[in-house]
Amino acid sequence: MGRLRKKGKAGAAKAYMTRSTAVKKLQCSLADFRRLCILKGIFPREPRNKKKANKGSTAPTSFYYAKDIAYLLHEPVLNKLRDHKAFAKKISRALGRGEWSIAKHLEEQKPSYKLDHIIKERYPTFIDAVRDIDDALCMIFLFASLPANDRVSAALVANCSRLAAEWQLYIMHSRSLKKVFLSIKGIYYQADVMDQNVTWLVPYQFTQNVPSDVDVRVMLTFLELYQTLLGFVFFKLYTDAGLIYPPPLDTTRDEAGAGIGAFSLQVADRKVAALEPNNTAKKASSKEVRQAIKSIATGKSPTGRVESMDVVDDPPKATEVDEEFVPHPSANDSSPTASLPTLQSLSSVPRSNSSSLFSPYTFFLSREVSRPVFEFLIRSFGGRVGWPVSSGSGSPFTESDESITHVVIDRPAVTRNNESCEGNEQKGKRKDVQPQWVVDCINAGRILLEDLYRQGATLPPHLSPFDAKPGAYDPTAPLSEDESGASIHEENEEVGGAESESEEVKGGTKEAVPVHVDAESLRAAELAAEVAGVEYDEFQTEVKKLQTTRRGVGGKTAKRCDEEDMSKVLLSNKKRKLYERMKHSQRKQAAEHDALKEKRKKIDRQKRQSAR
Repeated sequence: MGRLRKKGKAGAAKAYMTRSTAVKKLQCSLADFRRLCILKGIFPREPRNKKKANKGSTAPTSFYYAKDIAYLLHEPVLNKLRDHKAFAKKISRALGRGEWSIAKHLEEQKPSYKLDHIIKERYPTFIDAVRDIDDALCMIFLFASLPANDRVSAALVANCSRLAAEWQLYIMHSRSLKKVFLSIKGIYYQADVMDQNVTWLVPYQFTQNVPSDVDVRVMLTFLELYQTLLGFVFFKLYTDAGLIYPPPLDTTRDEAGAGIGAFSLQVADRKVAALEPNNTAKKASSKEVRQAIKSIATGKSPTGRVESMDVVDDPPKATEVDEEFVPHPSANDSSPTASLPTLQSLSSVPRSNSSSLFSPYTFFLSREVSRPVFEFLIRSFGGRVGWPVSSGSGSPFTESDESITHVVIDRPAVTRNNESCEGNEQKGKRKDVQPQWVVDCINAGRILLEDLYRQGATLPPHLSPFDAKPGAYDPTAPLSEDESGASIHEENEEVGGAESESEEVKGGTKEAVPVHVDAESLRAAELAAEVAGVEYDEFQTEVKKLQTTRRGVGGKTAKRCDEEDMSKVLLSNKKRKLYERMKHSQRKQAAEHDALKEKRKKIDRQKRQSAR
């Protein structure tokens, strides 16, 4: 006799656990449970049979893996949350009794927790962390643009702004920016960091507000995790590049609106630490640590072992010498040994010059151009950039500098009669371009013609540089010969030169429409239905439906549609509905493509008419 099993002790009832049961098991509030799940990366699961997982109940609820909840039982953050709950009770009791000294003493001993161990658990390797910082960067840049209020503190906004500036400084230093796209939502950037494509979204510099219907507490929990993650990632990136992290901030320049220019990159001297005797035996006191942090914050080096620089344009060079691979032939195998690539051989391979695209040019941003955006773009590709005083301090040159080659301007052209000859001569040496020219040059990987982007000109379409979904409409693809011929034919019809010919073509097409289904397809479908066990009456009913729906379609399209629709007879009801939904989405996508092609044909006709 087999072992008896009790109900709810095995199978799905044991593998899954409801949210209310999990909260009781963890002995915490629902808000703390949500915070723990966000920090640890635990999310609800969908069992195959909800009734079995819920022990016979059909009430709607959320399910979690029982192993995930058991994993949360040993989380140190859970103990800190419990300590904070007890702390809140003690301090509220002290404040209610008027015991101010006890309340102050409790406030000094307020429990806090760190998320360092969670970052190490969720991201075992550094590449895993770099691969997962897309959402973190989007969240950081979003909160950096939000105003401070009772729900979002000013210190949080300042910290997000600092992290955003540190990321932009590294991208400019490493020249790793690849693609830019100006969309309605914001500006999409993509950089190549550690052979990983990192894509993030930056909102435009408009006045932002926090919607009242958004749960900011959930976003703040994610932001708490992302700040710790980016701190680890930035420290590793800066250290590998030979830079000191965090980069010192000049408060005077920051208050004057210098933006990224308020930070200064410092190159660390690694040899000094290695030459110092007993550098590991000496233990620094807390006072020395505070002085060192204060000196870094003010931008002064206490030991003089770093080299300060405002802009580091050239990427760091490798200091280690790589040994060449020497092939040794095998005694058993007489075939020549293939040479393996080394770091030295890979570094000698010529690279693309797109990272130094703007290095020969000097740009000046007009006052209506977004200075933080285009300063970041131009400096990421080696260009020099300046701006007027109204856009902030820290410009390396003024508008009257003779080295300026391009002026990025975004206002209509205005002719001035009283302009001097020197001003006309200086303006002739420079090229006025609109901001889209900078972005299109980056995406194209080369310098485009400035005439198409001159001041006041109608700009060419700004297309997304990211890979489109398979089957999506490609606006850069040329029209086929049939489509271009149809466009010219429609244009001639509008003029009125081929009315009779079009009527004959329409009449001939209408007579060629087949009313009946192809005999070969009908015979093949009838045999397949007989093998599948479909009754003859049901099969004839489906054939009549197809004949009525296929009226009005002719040629090869009708034959292909007949073969597709005949195959639906053998499908079950569930699979047939799924097939019809799939076909509906395909027809909808094809209709969108046809509408875009018609719009393009109309634009081409207008261009030809204007050329005449």
